Amino acid sequence: MTARGFAKNLRLHLIAGAVVASFAVVAYRLVELHVLDREHYLSQIQDARHRVVADPARRGDILDTRGDLLATTRTDITLAIDPWALPEKIEAQKFAARKAAFENDQRAARAALAELLGMPAGTLEAAFAPAWKTIPVPEDTEDEAPDGRVRVRYMKLLEGVTEEHFSRIQALRLPGKKDPVRIAGLTHERRFRRVYPHRDLAAHVLGYVNKEDVPSGGVEAYADRYLKGLSGWREIERDGKRTELAQFRQREVPADDGWSVVLSIDCAVQHIAEQEMNALVAKFQPAKATIIVSDARTGFLLALANHPTFDLNEFGTTPLEKQRNIAAADLIEPGSTFKIVALAGALNEGLVTTASKFDCTLDSLVHNGKPRRFMRDDHRYDHPLNLSEVISHSSNVGTAQVGMLLGERRLYDYARAFGYGERSGYPLGREEPGLLADPARWSGIDITRIPAGYSIAATPLQIHYGMGVIASGGQLLRPQVIRQVLDTSGEPVYTFRPAVRRTVLAPATAETMARMLQKVASPDGTAKAAAIPGFEVAGKTGTAQKLIGGRYSPRNHVGSFVGFFPASRPRVVISVIVDDGHPPGGGTGYGAVVAVPSFRKVAEQLIQYLDVKPVTAPGVALAALPKEGVRR
Repeated sequence: MTARGFAKNLRLHLIAGAVVASFAVVAYRLVELHVLDREHYLSQIQDARHRVVADPARRGDILDTRGDLLATTRTDITLAIDPWALPEKIEAQKFAARKAAFENDQRAARAALAELLGMPAGTLEAAFAPAWKTIPVPEDTEDEAPDGRVRVRYMKLLEGVTEEHFSRIQALRLPGKKDPVRIAGLTHERRFRRVYPHRDLAAHVLGYVNKEDVPSGGVEAYADRYLKGLSGWREIERDGKRTELAQFRQREVPADDGWSVVLSIDCAVQHIAEQEMNALVAKFQPAKATIIVSDARTGFLLALANHPTFDLNEFGTTPLEKQRNIAAADLIEPGSTFKIVALAGALNEGLVTTASKFDCTLDSLVHNGKPRRFMRDDHRYDHPLNLSEVISHSSNVGTAQVGMLLGERRLYDYARAFGYGERSGYPLGREEPGLLADPARWSGIDITRIPAGYSIAATPLQIHYGMGVIASGGQLLRPQVIRQVLDTSGEPVYTFRPAVRRTVLAPATAETMARMLQKVASPDGTAKAAAIPGFEVAGKTGTAQKLIGGRYSPRNHVGSFVGFFPASRPRVVISVIVDDGHPPGGGTGYGAVVAVPSFRKVAEQLIQYLDVKPVTAPGVALAALPKEGVRR
């Protein structure tokens, strides 16, 4: 009996010991989970259940001056699949009949989805097949037995789905079913996509936003602070199946969409410029070309067209050299378009009058005690030229003599006052300042070359706004592209006003220059084809040999015409600059040949579009020039 009792007591003690040990293990595990390793496991739970989800802001629109969309943001939906969601939902059905019915409905829904997406049914079924992927074992935290294999829970199915197409997907119904069917495992993600409805129109003005939502160049980069808005976010909690538990949503900050920007660019004017650019390129096959149109009174740009250009929607396949805004970033010698600087400066200083005459048959002239040899003219003259004839015939010899009267320092100062040798203030992207050396560094012949637009370099925009000094009545205006910033309700937040950089000429001097520049677009001038009867076209041709290999090439030229109209009350300034144009049948790419015809075609269309009224009846002679220049 004693032995039996002892055995019974031992058995009880062993059982009790096992129970106590079990509770001790559980207690230790609880202490480990809740005390010793609490932070580690809380971190894992937080990573698995809690997420901060970004709510991107919609980027604002870019509009032309009349409200036409130049850039906008559209939603871009990506369809994706969780391949394991379907078997998990099938397994969750409690009855075999329900499982079979659910599986059949899902199969039919996937077949309908494949047809709607234009995708082979077999391809779609393969995408829904559960799959595994291999990862390093230390990173396998999905289950308690890490083996380096985890379930693939996300597989991209289709990108670029429109809202309309997605609505049809959501509305999929099976025959005999009242409600839309929900395809197990099918998920979607919305994101914004930048779109340029006019494709290549004003490409170098607009710039673009890349696939990483980073703006590149143009208005997109310059006005990014207004356009991008502020993204929001929300803190969510998900269950084991990665479904958001809305009741546990803790904090939410809504997105603040971007503002819109209204440009001074007019789509119609831009289209006119680009259509003429296409015709110019087809005819002359230039290496590069630029057409610029601006408001003569305010300096706001109405159009800026470059060749080469590119489709903003296909920026990823466009070489970088085509994305370069040559109007602001490329330097050229301005040639004879620069002659207005010396003549206007001498008039403004009272050193010459419109009646002043110059012997343009001379080969050289003594200046500062030394003979200075002139650049030759293309024509020989049998009489001295007055100031108006010097500019209308584009005489290098006459302009050099005017430059000598002005002197190196004052010539330099007026060139700087006209905007040469410094950035114009064009806000969009990288702008070159140009090249204009201080007179202390000029060579002995620079006083004869610089007045004619050689030995300096400028961008097309600087040349354009230099002529704008005459058109504006003597003021150098800042190039501007943005007129207004609008909030999300369309109300103006900020309005940009015309900006005057400096006063260069007395108004009377500018008026005298404008009248003389009309002679350029007359039967006696170098740009007679630019004349439009009744509209007082004023301007200046330019033809500059290109510096190639350290020497000026007799075969490569930059031809240009920069002008405005009407001369007595200017409305628009137009520049056409053609780099290395090749006239059909050969010949030199003079400004009168490659640029003047395009100027006139653009001007004639703008007269109709902008409703520019004629100043005089066709056939009436130009007003007589004033006899005297005006002192400042």
